[in-house]
Amino acid sequence: MELRGKQKRFLRAMGVTMSPILTIGKDGVTENVIRQADGALTARELIKGRVLQTAPAEPEAVAAEVAERTGAALVQVLGRNFLLYRRNPKEPKITLPE
Repeated sequence: MELRGKQKRFLRAMGVTMSPILTIGKDGVTENVIRQADGALTARELIKGRVLQTAPAEPEAVAAEVAERTGAALVQVLGRNFLLYRRNPKEPKITLPE
């Protein structure tokens, strides 16, 4: 899923006030993390995650892997935090600008 610049700006603005609900630590990206991210994306569409310093990989790589395995779009990686977006086809909650 590709997002345009305007859509990414819109989602980044929404993500500023969010707290991270997905935490990736020393075990890296496990099936449990993917399951948790998938459920959160279905319920919320936009989630914020945090990569702890004990994680075995860099935040960019971890965020890209989670995005790929959940079918989400990587909106932003800022420091150790990242934003993921995946539209819920049945009940869309966020209306993106064109």
